[in-house]
Amino acid sequence: MLKSGRSFALLTGCLLAQAAIAAPPAGKVHDPSSIVRNTKLSWFFSTGPGIKSFSSSDLTNWSPGPPVFKTFPAWHNEQVPGNNGYLWAPDLIWRDGRYWLYYSVSTFGKNHSAIGLATSPTLDPQDRLYGWKDEGLVIQSKRGNDYNAIDPAIFQGADKRLWMVFGSFWSGIQLVPLDPVTGLLKKDAKPQRIAWSEQIEAPALIQHGKFHYLFVNHGLCCRGVDSTYEIRVGRSKTVTGPYLDKDGREMTTGGGTLFLGTEKPFIGPGHFATIEGYPGTRFSFHYYDGNANGFSKLGIRELEWTEDGWPRAGKWVMPEAK
Repeated sequence: MLKSGRSFALLTGCLLAQAAIAAPPAGKVHDPSSIVRNTKLSWFFSTGPGIKSFSSSDLTNWSPGPPVFKTFPAWHNEQVPGNNGYLWAPDLIWRDGRYWLYYSVSTFGKNHSAIGLATSPTLDPQDRLYGWKDEGLVIQSKRGNDYNAIDPAIFQGADKRLWMVFGSFWSGIQLVPLDPVTGLLKKDAKPQRIAWSEQIEAPALIQHGKFHYLFVNHGLCCRGVDSTYEIRVGRSKTVTGPYLDKDGREMTTGGGTLFLGTEKPFIGPGHFATIEGYPGTRFSFHYYDGNANGFSKLGIRELEWTEDGWPRAGKWVMPEAK
């Protein structure tokens, strides 16, 4: 939980930096969702006006698609006054014949935020069935809450139960169960903290073997070549934790083993996400390109596993390894 003036200053600085990129150039990728396949194309969504979309036939060459929202649900402004249609950090799953897209509605420097859900039977804008339906608000946070309802990531267990991790700064990363039919918050569900650090956000959950793995970002994003983002990880035998790092430290007390940090010119990697068709073998993320004035781009790397069951960032897939 942020208690010191220094902590709040760090948070405010990061969010003001985000505000400075509120109108990014075309093609800029920040907070990419999981990558999923629809017919012959793979798609992901990212932070931007109305939520940006991109598609590719080879996971290397990506083309921009239409935004999810051209007109916005009325509840956005009702629940989060001041949001201007710039929506953050989406995540995407396929379930029960629909694509479920979760996303953040927020304003900079405040935890007056909400996570929403939209669904569509297809991702192909040329398909007659294409169209995003607003399913409403999933969870929200307001001044007085000790968490921030942004950065959703969805986990579907082998038992078909549905979970969402989310959070940024404040008291850290939260876990909640979702209703498997509606995709909304399960009745009487309460957020459970599963990770904390003074600077933390962008969680993701995956399962590999007998463990659940929680990826989070420590550090500050959105500062181009000055970003200090890095991806850290812990694991647990149960989805609810506790999540421990390699040294046995709990992630709720600041633990987390470094998974991927800056490797110049690839600066401040963040927002670990999965890639459909490559379970446990590839992952995506964004980074700031030190050779392009800190422009944020999509990266894809192979996901390797050590003999003792820890994930390791492998060879670059995009941009192609040299």
